[in-house]
Parts: sequence; structure tokens; C-alpha cells
Amino acid sequence: MTRDRRPWLFLIAACVLALDRLTKAWIVAHIEIGNTIRVIPRVFWLSHVQNPGAAFSLFIDSPRPTLTHWLLVAFSLAAALVVFLVLLWIGRRFTATTLALALVLGGTLGNVWDRIRFGMVTDFLAVRIYHYHWPDFNVADSAIVIGGILLVLDALRAPHHEKN
Repeated sequence: MTRDRRPWLFLIAACVLALDRLTKAWIVAHIEIGNTIRVIPRVFWLSHVQNPGAAFSLFIDSPRPTLTHWLLVAFSLAAALVVFLVLLWIGRRFTATTLALALVLGGTLGNVWDRIRFGMVTDFLAVRIYHYHWPDFNVADSAIVIGGILLVLDALRAPHHEKN
């Protein structure tokens, strides 16, 4: 019988949430909104951007911003609840899927925290590759994307059969 890995998975989610909160607090305390600190010339900056919309600043031009805000909060909380329940159900084993879900849970909670407490999400990682400027993002966004990629890779992986 394998040991129950759920406490470790929830610890991973809590670490993502804590790292997200700490990095956003540092940015807010050290970089004024709209300013940047160059880290790697012409490639990577720390910035301070407030995003009232969803990923990639979707919905920022909504004709009903208050409704949009609360719909984003409700969707995020519902997604976090579903991921939490799935982790409770399948989290006894440590797999690529359960790790991915832990990352998604921590990232989702990090961004919904911002939406509820501040009304918008703090983004601060700015990347430019040649002439393409990727939309600014944060630790929570990174965890969600990495978790999503792990889920896709695990789904594409050839199924393995357990021996009885």
C-alpha cells in the first residue's frame, strides 16, 4: 500500500500560493506601477502592472467591469474548488497529474486572492524575445501554465498498465 501523498500535494499548492504572495508584495513595495527593473538587457524585466482582466488582459475593456470582475472571481473559486476536490479524490499517489493539479490549485488561489483583496492581479515578469513582448505575468500564472503543460504531456504519454 502506498502512503497518502495528499498532504504533500497540498503543501506544494500552499508553497506556490506563498511564493506568489511574497513576490507580489515585494514588487508592490519596490517598483512603482508602470516602472520596470532591467534584469537581462533586451530580454527580461521586473515590472509592476495591475491587470483587472483575465489572462493576457482579456476582458479589460468590458462594458460592465464590476460584473466581469465578480464573474472572474466566481470562475476562479469554482475552478479551485474542483481542483481541490479532484486532488482529494486522486491525490493518494504522487503522479504528473496530481503534481499538475497542485500547481494549478496554488496558482489559481494566488490570483483569486488578488482579485478579491485588490480588485485586480499584480503582474511583474516581463519577457521580450526579439520584437515580441509577451504579456506580463506572475508566479501564479507560471504555476498554472506549468500545471497545464504537465496535464497535456501526461495525457499524451503512452498509457502504462499496472501489474496485479
